[in-house]
Amino acid sequence: MAETVLVTGGAGYVGSHAAALLVERGYEVVVADDLSTGHRAAVPPAARFVRLDLADQEGLQGLFRAHRFDAIMHFAALSLVGESMKDPLRWIGDNTGNAVRLLRAAHEARVGRFVLSSTAALFDPAGDRPIDEQAPVEPQSPYGDSKFMVERILYWADRILGIRSACLRYFNAAGAHPVGHIGEDHRPETHLIPIVIEAALGKRKAVTVFGSDYATPDGTCVRDYVHVMDLADAHIAVLDPLRHRSVRYNLGTGSGHSVREVIRAVEEVGGRKVPVELGPRRPGDTATLVADPAAIRRELGWTPHYPGLRAIVETAWRWHEKHPEGYGPPKSPDSSRPAIRP
Repeated sequence: MAETVLVTGGAGYVGSHAAALLVERGYEVVVADDLSTGHRAAVPPAARFVRLDLADQEGLQGLFRAHRFDAIMHFAALSLVGESMKDPLRWIGDNTGNAVRLLRAAHEARVGRFVLSSTAALFDPAGDRPIDEQAPVEPQSPYGDSKFMVERILYWADRILGIRSACLRYFNAAGAHPVGHIGEDHRPETHLIPIVIEAALGKRKAVTVFGSDYATPDGTCVRDYVHVMDLADAHIAVLDPLRHRSVRYNLGTGSGHSVREVIRAVEEVGGRKVPVELGPRRPGDTATLVADPAAIRRELGWTPHYPGLRAIVETAWRWHEKHPEGYGPPKSPDSSRPAIRP
């Protein structure tokens, strides 16, 4: 009998791709999302959808009464680093509070496997060496700290309650489903690859390169771009070891690409020139941020299927070319208000 997985935040970018891959691999999937930032159209048709705010304890309990879950993948969270610096209490309160409510419901329903969508924002990015699981945890934002707090909560949930957890700290999620039916649609968009593609397609005036004097080969920041389907694959790969133990992994390709390399890759894939403007460095940006994924490769055999920047950009371009308006026009102000129903 197929296992049933609850995917919170499954209408968002990474969550929707994880839900799609779960469906493709024969799992029963229930997506819970309040649609404040996610898109209903991103949810796989074969998945059951519940519009739910995790802050609604009664609705959450109803969800667990209506379904028996074998595992939970938790993507739902406030995730904009810059905004967390403006409203730290909301970011920390919502992200930790919702995780606690979800874990309480899981414990009461005897769900023993929990996969957390964590972040590389746990680490102080100073330095130029790939970051492994033993790197000091020094979050530089309330967002990063909120994820670390949830990781600590999961430590105690394992030690005392027996809920096994996987904390997947991934770097720069990028790309889209290879079929092109789901992809990246943030509002506003803050990720580099879709911003560059929008500039190439004439949807924005130019790409601003923030800082061109870093200690990197071409002077621009270097980041580790990992394909969103590879991230989805890692979320599924940890389900089996969670039957026996909790795990913590850093996810990336182990290679970095500069801002200028991303721009060139988009120009090559799209066959269009990308207008570029130079700007000053942004506070908090570091020269290089690259993952060391050796642990998950060694222990689980996880290997990215899209390790090259061009392959990542090709899938992203396909999505944006097919969906010039993303998942549709901008939402009305009322569209972010969740309808509470299990």
